[in-house]
Amino acid sequence: MNRRNATGGTAATTAAVFGEVLKHHREAAGLTQEALARKVPCDRSHVARVEAGTRVPQEGFAKACDELLGTGGVLQRLWGRIDWYPEVEHPDWFERRAQMDAEAVVLREYQAQVMPGLLQTADYAQALFARRLASVEEVEQRVTARLSRQRRFLIPDGPLYLAVLDESCLRNVVGSAAVMRDLYAHLLRLGRNPNIRVQVVPADRPELDRPDTSMSLIKLPDGHEWAYSESLDRGHFNDDPAVYARHSRTYDLLRADALSARDSAALIGDMMEGYGDHGQTRPQRGDLDKEQLQRPRRRRLHRGGAHLDEEQLQRRQRRQLHRSSPRYPRPRPRP
Repeated sequence: MNRRNATGGTAATTAAVFGEVLKHHREAAGLTQEALARKVPCDRSHVARVEAGTRVPQEGFAKACDELLGTGGVLQRLWGRIDWYPEVEHPDWFERRAQMDAEAVVLREYQAQVMPGLLQTADYAQALFARRLASVEEVEQRVTARLSRQRRFLIPDGPLYLAVLDESCLRNVVGSAAVMRDLYAHLLRLGRNPNIRVQVVPADRPELDRPDTSMSLIKLPDGHEWAYSESLDRGHFNDDPAVYARHSRTYDLLRADALSARDSAALIGDMMEGYGDHGQTRPQRGDLDKEQLQRPRRRRLHRGGAHLDEEQLQRRQRRQLHRSSPRYPRPRPRP
């Protein structure tokens, strides 16, 4: 879809127009920025920045707002007509990879430690870059460049994108609790796209053969296949068929051993619930891990139709009540 502004306006102008339209419909619906943010869900500051024309929204955000505000699809259509990234500059060492993302027909990724760029939210990317970049302007430029790569993958008919995430990507906190909660909600929305699958490699499976580093397997329109990995401020490309085949085999086996897309979504949803409302303190990891291990298991039993989880829970509750109740001597028949 062509996102160039037909009137020839600048991206800043059209982004401000989008923000004004959103604000108009939000106020007409009688919602505050915070109320709309809770329903999307996202952070209130994200709504404020989009309305101010200083933050690029995802298409999913526009679609969610259309549904919540009853606009008849106005925001999503407007989003599709705006050139959000008229001038984007990637770091020199990353430019080649960005060009491949713009052409790829299939992208398979394994990521450890932090969320891959194609799945990051604006706030997550901003918090990540702010760790090592001193200039606010440079941080914003890098965030804009990162989000520009996502656009073609996030549309319904986008390239096939398979992401296998080590659980550390979800556990490592970047920014704040609100940033992480928004990230989890973003992942759940993306997982519903027909061209995107997100799977998690659980941390309690040390026997799994994880790659030594994060990697991407890229297939271009001409059939050419590339393996890509990164070191500090440097990208590494390899199109040797033998090397690609070896990495591809490792990736396919790991993806087969990872949680299914459905169970991965359940885990992500549980982690999002663990953060509660924005700004709420995160539960202790030990307590959260136990609950996360139990919830997917109960869900699977429930989907199987046996409802064993409910019966087992009721039985445990009855046993606990029985054990805690006072004991009375039982009358015995005399001989």
